[in-house]
Amino acid sequence: MSEPEHVSLAWHKSSASASENCVEVAFGRESVYLRHSGRSHEPVLRFNHQEWTAFLAGARNGEFNLPAPHITHEGG
Repeated sequence: MSEPEHVSLAWHKSSASASENCVEVAFGRESVYLRHSGRSHEPVLRFNHQEWTAFLAGARNGEFNLPAPHITHEGG
């Protein structure tokens, strides 16, 4: 049995990352892989290229942004 495709790929971490508490991405022929940068021995997520493109489009459009915190003003 051969090794999974993601084992031999080049992994990339964001240049904005300052710790090992980030994600890394690798691009294969048929799939895009995502893993926790500090836990490279653990299982990875796998997406086909169409799924990855849809995710990136959503991220660019702000679909995954956290909602603004609700601030209440007390007093009188």
